[in-house]
Amino acid sequence: MFLFKTLRTFLRDKDYQDLLITTTIIIGLGGIAYHYIEGWSWIDSIYFSIITLTTIGYGDYSPQTDMGKIFTIFYILIGVGVILGFVNTVFNHYTNMKTDQKNSQKTD
Repeated sequence: MFLFKTLRTFLRDKDYQDLLITTTIIIGLGGIAYHYIEGWSWIDSIYFSIITLTTIGYGDYSPQTDMGKIFTIFYILIGVGVILGFVNTVFNHYTNMKTDQKNSQKTD
């Protein structure tokens, strides 16, 4: 239940909404680019975008074309910061909600 409350408050905050939209756009642009540059399926393109930007990098996919490699260089430089900022913001929001919950229980 706490998780849903945290997600609800996260999604209602304008700053968080902007970050979520930016993150979605970055992943979407990567998916579109890899779909057309590398000829991958949509799911493989989105999968590769997320795996790359979260720095997991399983290695099951990698760009084979020069254009795909050049795009990936710039995509990583721009996208990793956005994705890590998003993950950090979600974590901080969750931590703040958990702290607020503990504080409200102590005062009751």
